[in-house]
Amino acid sequence: MTLLTLFSPAGVLVKAAPLRLVAKRLKALGFEVQIDPSALARHQRFAGDDETRLAALHRVATQAPSIALATRGGYGLSRMLDRIDWPLIAQSIERGTRWVGQSDLTLLQLGLLAHHLKGKPGKRVGANAITWAGPLACDDFGRADDAGGVDEVTRDCFIEAMSGALEAVGFRTEAGFDGLQVRGTLWGGNLCQVNSLLSTKYLPRIQGGVLFLEDVNEHPYRIERNLLQLHQAGVLDAQQAIVLGQFSNWRKAPHDRGFSLKTVVQHLRSVTKTPILTGLPFGHVPTKVSLPVGARVTLLVEGRDVLIGWEHRHAGGHDHSPARHD
Repeated sequence: MTLLTLFSPAGVLVKAAPLRLVAKRLKALGFEVQIDPSALARHQRFAGDDETRLAALHRVATQAPSIALATRGGYGLSRMLDRIDWPLIAQSIERGTRWVGQSDLTLLQLGLLAHHLKGKPGKRVGANAITWAGPLACDDFGRADDAGGVDEVTRDCFIEAMSGALEAVGFRTEAGFDGLQVRGTLWGGNLCQVNSLLSTKYLPRIQGGVLFLEDVNEHPYRIERNLLQLHQAGVLDAQQAIVLGQFSNWRKAPHDRGFSLKTVVQHLRSVTKTPILTGLPFGHVPTKVSLPVGARVTLLVEGRDVLIGWEHRHAGGHDHSPARHD
């Protein structure tokens, strides 16, 4: 059986019941589930104080399970970036660990990439720097049945990715990009977390990449402000393509007067030369794909159909047969 460890690197789990439900569901899917000893620790809004969460991160890396799945996001990894043992994280991946999550885990994923690249934007990302943007344990596998339960697309894509079989994801975008074909390093994640790394050594200097972004609880004007900051820092123009996921759980204001996510995208397209695609099923929403952060990908558009594919060789060196997830 595949050993899957549940750990809490950021926000506190207010209740233990969802974590127990996660373990039960993942076991039913065939995983051998292990819960880190401090997964339910509490300190203010965090899953334990900084020392506790840092120790958990390093403990999981040392154990090197097949899958290290974060229980939830929230906030917390920013406080530990200067003390994470990045070579230890890379070594765990080399030993076969797939680190999985989103939201606050974006910081771990991009920090690892930045450590690997070490200021060399043209350097090829190695297998020991690839992590997975995907579900969070309690958000996606701990949702009660009367609240929607586990999304089938999220579940199946996660299983396929963790087995090593997933080599592409597909989705529909807006018209106007037919024939687009680009290749580059896939990177990104939560927009606010990406922006928080600007001008730090933890933002990977990726040229010619495919940047994907999502966020939650952010009004379109705040999304536009963050995207413009990335543009003005030279990040957007340096990419081959930008792929926007879901920007969820925000409310219109009376004075928006037509200002919306659509107008945000229109404005960004007017200031950057990089194609901006929408519609990626990823973010703080029930239905999400799993994406290999740091992998070399090819993005193809045919009509309005987008395919992001990769030849994924895990650190263990095993090749896998291709599969598409729509």
